[in-house]
Amino acid sequence: MAEAAVEFLLENLKQLLIHHADLIKNARSQVEKLEQDVGFFKSFLKKVSSKKLRQDHTLKALVREIRGVIYDADDAIDTMVTQAAEKKTRKYIPKFVTLPSNHDISNAERINEICSRITHILNGNDKFNLLNFSTADDGPDEDALQPTPSKKDNVVGLEDEANKIVGYLKENTSHLDVISIIGMPGLGKTTLAGKIFHDPDIKYEFTTRVWVYVSQEFTEKEVFLSILRQMKTQFNEEEYTKKRCSDLAKETSALLGEVGKFLLVMDDVWETKDWDKIKECLPEDNTRGKVMITSRQMDVGKHVNRFREPHPLRKLDLDESCELLQWEVFKKPEFPRGLKRVGREIAAKCDGLPLAIVVLGGVLATKFSKTETQWEIVSTSVSTFLGYDSEKRMEKIIALSYERLPYHLKECFLYMGMFPEDCEIPAWKLIRMWIAEGLIQPKDGITMEEVAGYNLDDLINRNLVMAAKLKADGRVKSCRIHDMLRDFCKVEGGKDSDNFYQEIKWSSDEGLQPSVTEAQKHRRLCIHSHVMDFFGKGPEGPYVRSFVTFSEDIEVPLDKIAAICSAFKLLRVLEAKPLKFSRLPKDFHELFHLRYLALSMKPESNSTPSVLPSTFKKLWNIQTLIVDTTSRSLDIRADVMSMTQLRHLKTNACTTIVKPGKESKEGEKLQSLSTVSPESCTEALFDRARNLKKLGIRGKLSSFLNSKTGTFDCLTKLSYLEKLKLLNDVYPKPPSLGKLDSLPPAYKFPVNLRSLTLQNTYLEWTHMSTLGSLQKLKVLKLKDKAFVGTTWEVMERGFNALEVLHIRRTDLLTWTASAQHFPSLKQLQLHNCEKLKEVPIGLADNPNLECLDVHFCVEAAASAMKLAAAKKAKTTTFTLSIFPPCA
Repeated sequence: MAEAAVEFLLENLKQLLIHHADLIKNARSQVEKLEQDVGFFKSFLKKVSSKKLRQDHTLKALVREIRGVIYDADDAIDTMVTQAAEKKTRKYIPKFVTLPSNHDISNAERINEICSRITHILNGNDKFNLLNFSTADDGPDEDALQPTPSKKDNVVGLEDEANKIVGYLKENTSHLDVISIIGMPGLGKTTLAGKIFHDPDIKYEFTTRVWVYVSQEFTEKEVFLSILRQMKTQFNEEEYTKKRCSDLAKETSALLGEVGKFLLVMDDVWETKDWDKIKECLPEDNTRGKVMITSRQMDVGKHVNRFREPHPLRKLDLDESCELLQWEVFKKPEFPRGLKRVGREIAAKCDGLPLAIVVLGGVLATKFSKTETQWEIVSTSVSTFLGYDSEKRMEKIIALSYERLPYHLKECFLYMGMFPEDCEIPAWKLIRMWIAEGLIQPKDGITMEEVAGYNLDDLINRNLVMAAKLKADGRVKSCRIHDMLRDFCKVEGGKDSDNFYQEIKWSSDEGLQPSVTEAQKHRRLCIHSHVMDFFGKGPEGPYVRSFVTFSEDIEVPLDKIAAICSAFKLLRVLEAKPLKFSRLPKDFHELFHLRYLALSMKPESNSTPSVLPSTFKKLWNIQTLIVDTTSRSLDIRADVMSMTQLRHLKTNACTTIVKPGKESKEGEKLQSLSTVSPESCTEALFDRARNLKKLGIRGKLSSFLNSKTGTFDCLTKLSYLEKLKLLNDVYPKPPSLGKLDSLPPAYKFPVNLRSLTLQNTYLEWTHMSTLGSLQKLKVLKLKDKAFVGTTWEVMERGFNALEVLHIRRTDLLTWTASAQHFPSLKQLQLHNCEKLKEVPIGLADNPNLECLDVHFCVEAAASAMKLAAAKKAKTTTFTLSIFPPCA
């Protein structure tokens, strides 16, 4: 765990010496020496990691010693900065400031003591002479810079199992049929269910399909909400969250009853009592609906359906195991010459467990493991790790895979355990949290976001993380981690020797476990239930750098919010979106070390703007700022361009930001900004934020877009901008009164624009020709009457690069187009186009079209099925989704 801590400390010292030297003026020389000495640790740890000296107990003890002194140095530096900043802010010297340790010595003496410990480590180890590891030898870690394509799951074998389940799904029954797939962890229950769920024939048979992750720590309310989110096109999160659980169950049952034929998958049901809670949402009199569950427990399968026996999932046989291993490593069903014998040996040692095979396949798929000698080493390692304990086979194989990870991936992988079980993790959130935690370091010529993206791809290709959803361009949109892998992360990350992180859980018998006193020695805390009980215990966490919660939404009293500030002075990451703040305590800005902040605000009235005060600019380390609010507007009074480290500002409201002051520095690090008001989009802002990649604008767009010399012209300065959202909001007037007369000409749009979203703009369809001229546009989303009128006739070629077209809520009646008009189109999504008579049948001639999604377009449903039939005659990969289903 020491490598990332060393790199983070070095970067922290560098930034401190450059930007905030005034805060360490009494200890500058010691800080400079500390920076020099820590550099030797970085080189040493990198070299020994590459030499795989993991089993050397002397080395392990040395690494633990290095980690301890690095943590102490990190705490001492940040405490010193906190003291100096508070003194500067409040104009007085505090009488008492809490230090992690050694309260009775000054900061300079504290750092001197740490430097002495470092010198002792550097000079006092006979086996490893750390001073021989020159910092000049450090180069970029090439493995961390290699982009890899997103990996698709290989489903091998079990065809007989899948065919049986599909047969059950097609049976007619006199009751709501529940089919259960039962098996031990790692056997592939979810993979098999997913194979069936995504099968083109099943998609065609069940146009209404819903997948819900239940997990061990579920709430029935969240299960009901998950079903409703997927089935309702108009879903108000705040409104539905307030409803009683019983009302949600009734509404869900009614909705599933209305659609008739549906497939509902409930993945990972743990106990019979869990099923009794969630079955309340099922319409028992719907004989056309099918429910499929996965579970580890046979008694659960027997309990859910007395008319049908559970389906016990078998293990893979040796030939199937070998085939899966071949696909995972070589992308084809064969071993290269010389690897067949040892390959079969390795496959046999996995005991027919698909998860074990794919995890080992991730080890073998690296570029360093393609010779017989290297495979023999892995085979021997597997035998050594397994020992005689076959019951823990899966855990030991995961440990072997973890031990063979390069150092830059280890902590990124362990960090996955911070998220709740079965959580679908947005890739952008994970990447930004990794960066804020110091797990990603800058590389020349590449952004930290790109480095983190490559790390995520690498973990996916090593089969340690699963890609849940992909973007249109094939990049990962969200990911998740298998329960067994998450359990490993929790155990490994929670070891006392590392103190990497600790999950705090609630026990009905023992309350919070571990205790607040025990938990606060860890550097990262995550808690996903009973958050207020935790704060009620008055925690004090002088070592805590991250506090993460993905609990249910809670309205938090002001005194509990203030407790965060007082308890965790050195906090760097605060992920607290479920906690609804009415307002912020006045000393919130004293969390000077925050790098990632995600919070929610709920003012007493939705008509009252939420406010981030001007003091927020004192959060000079902030990289990612995420603010959700129930209000329609957010007023950020801090000069965000003076926040020199800010990379991402994301809100859901019409956000006003102050005009950058003359003292504001260039905002070259700012990459995403949304959703800001048109009035905030000044020339001064875009002059400083020239490296923006994502921009969202919400408010009255008429003057912003239609003016001949308007601010929209400034977007041409944003040569890196790839994603633009324009959300027209003229509240309290009705949206129709905000109608736009036209769009700016194509040459005024950012030159590298790849994704464009328009909402409530009420443009005439004739203006679509402007968007068709955007040569690099790949994704176009037209939402809530972005365009109006009964006829759209595409008269000329255009949209040459467009791959995704999404149209939601329009009064369009007739749409005339051919495949030539959309030559690159892959996905067409039509939602709530109730008047549309037909989907253009000519699009069936487009060989690239893969997916047609038609929701609440009743008139167009028949033509959609006709188009799908034409496509299915040419390819088996085309998918059609219609809701509600055709009669």
